[in-house]
This record gives sequence, C-alpha cells and structure tokens, in this order.
Amino acid sequence: MCTVRIDEAEHQHVVDLNSRSLMCTCRPCYLLFTADQAQLRYRAVPERYLAFPEFRLGPGQWDQLEIPVGLAFFFHNSSLDRTVAFYPGPAGATESELPLEAWASVIAENPQLGLMAPDVEALLVRTPGRGSGEVSCHLVPIDACYELVGGLRSVWRGFDGGQEARARIDGFFAMVAERSKPAPRVEPSPAAPESSDETSDAGASR
Repeated sequence: MCTVRIDEAEHQHVVDLNSRSLMCTCRPCYLLFTADQAQLRYRAVPERYLAFPEFRLGPGQWDQLEIPVGLAFFFHNSSLDRTVAFYPGPAGATESELPLEAWASVIAENPQLGLMAPDVEALLVRTPGRGSGEVSCHLVPIDACYELVGGLRSVWRGFDGGQEARARIDGFFAMVAERSKPAPRVEPSPAAPESSDETSDAGASR
C-alpha cells in the first residue's frame, strides 16, 4: 500500500472488500481504515478477542448448519449482505452453503453474537464430535481464522484432519482463550407487540 517496509512477523492487515482478500500494511496505512462507519474499499482488521462462555448450540443445530466437520468460522459479508461460513480441509478454507434460517436460530439464542463487525471479524466455533461435547465460541480477527485454516491445510489428513491437525487446533484455541476477554452482555431485542382485533375494537370504543 506504500513503500514502508513492514515486519514480516508482526504487522496489521486490511480487508479489500472488492476482492475479498487480505493485504499486509504498515501501521500508518492500517490506521487510515479504522473508522467503522466510513464507506471505504478497505477495512482495518481489529485486534480484539472475545469469549462467549454462555454460548448455546442446541441439539441438532450444528447439523442444520450443514457443516461436515466440528470447526468453522462465520462472518458477515457486507457485499452479499449475509453471513457466510467456512471450515478447514485439505484444500484450505471451504465455504459452506449456510442455511439462513438455521443461522438465524443460533443468533436468536445468542444475541451477543451481534457484536461481530462485518468483513473483519469472525465467530470461531468448535464443536467436538460434530455437535456432541463442549462447544466453544470466540470472536476473533478474520486474519486469525485464515492463519489457522492455512496452517491446517498442510497437515490435514482424512476426514477429520488427523492427530496433528487436532493438536494444532488445540494450541490455537489455547492462544485464543488466553487473549479473549468475556463478551459484554447483550439483552435480546423485545418482540414487537402484536395488534389484535380485540385491541383495535377496545381502542375504537374509547
């Protein structure tokens, strides 16, 4: 983005909304695209990590999301105006055709997930045993998800990734848990009152 040399080990990223790609940037360039509401081609990837210890995923909901493995990340694609899902595999990040109704049911039970910023943050969900066992969910920078999936690509074996992939996933989630702060509580939106003929008649009588 500019001629300044960047540290190969530690630097920031921005998302190119047109090409859906990540770009490495120096700190000054990164700061140009941190305004949340600005209508820009690029958006800076935040550095926050949040944990959702009260995250709930009901029996069968993971299967309804049609994700074949027990790990996926979700983010809101502003160009498509919908949430998309990706999961790891031997080919890298594979997109899943996310059923909108199934995802809407997860959001309804977990209103805190609405804290995710579009395009630049993702919800990383792990469900050991495809829906059985302890489920974990974290909000992470989108570049962290691609880093994880890219690393798994080189070691992925068989359908579930194999022992080395599971070890890398365990190590990655340990890092995420260490960096994460508890997500602030978000109250569910109250449902709008439904009008009825009885209410209308009562109002008319007054």
